[in-house]
Amino acid sequence: MQHTIKADSGWRIWWQLTRPHTLTAAFAPVFLGTMIALTHGKLHFPLFFAMLIASLFIQMATNMFNEYYDFKRGLDNENSVGIGGTIVRNGVKPKTVLQIALALYAISVLIGIYICLETSWMLALVGAISMLIGYLYTGGPIPIAYTPFGELVSGVVMGMLLILIAFYIQTGVVTTDAVLISIPSMLLVAAIMMANNIRDLEGDKEGGRKTLAILVGRSNAITILASFFIVSYCWIIILIVLGYLTPWALLVFLSVRKPINAIATFRAHLLPLQVMPAMKNTAVTNTLFGLLLGISILIGQFL
Repeated sequence: MQHTIKADSGWRIWWQLTRPHTLTAAFAPVFLGTMIALTHGKLHFPLFFAMLIASLFIQMATNMFNEYYDFKRGLDNENSVGIGGTIVRNGVKPKTVLQIALALYAISVLIGIYICLETSWMLALVGAISMLIGYLYTGGPIPIAYTPFGELVSGVVMGMLLILIAFYIQTGVVTTDAVLISIPSMLLVAAIMMANNIRDLEGDKEGGRKTLAILVGRSNAITILASFFIVSYCWIIILIVLGYLTPWALLVFLSVRKPINAIATFRAHLLPLQVMPAMKNTAVTNTLFGLLLGISILIGQFL
């Protein structure tokens, strides 16, 4: 059964083009990395905002590259489920989408130059690699998103690496506690990609993708998704026991209903439209988890 998605109009077309539900994957790690840095000294707020804006723009551009190349490879059509498909449903020209993505990259480069001037030019190499990976995620001859490594790459780059960069530009170093605290973020960003691949499993299979969800099968993919959630929450308890976090970090458990609902929805339903709430709950889990953990570190610093 196919579901026709109503086309958006006006500003909503351009807003949906950014795929807003994925933007939390850029915001939460930057916020968390900055809060970890707070435990090591004072914050440089202009650098924080610069890092945040650059990360959001790179995420938006990555989403637009995804939009462009999914269209070019015939994976999007007018009945595609989700907020992708702006080109096929809303009549936005493919060239326009590509140009906007490149413009966002250009602005991010300018912001990156400012960050490097204030910190270290080593970040220019790290930033360039991150942007290249963002492009290659759906662009290039062998897109990363079409392989079993999509979750790993997105988790490391958009989860762990963003936290460590945000931490580094404030402190000038990368410490053990920053690395350890970044691991749940890595897993939860990977969970967003896994949830997306579970929803799109049949369509991706027809399109020739070889995602992890396709290779292991739907049931096992949901189990892997659940393991991402479980390890993330258990990891916080371990860090509290080891003294890397204060008991305030247990605040992250206020978000636990979201992943539980996501897994239940994926287990109960098969159709892409039916599991859209699970997609949302997975993205919200990443946001709430990162925000609550960052807030707990802030509280623990002053109480």
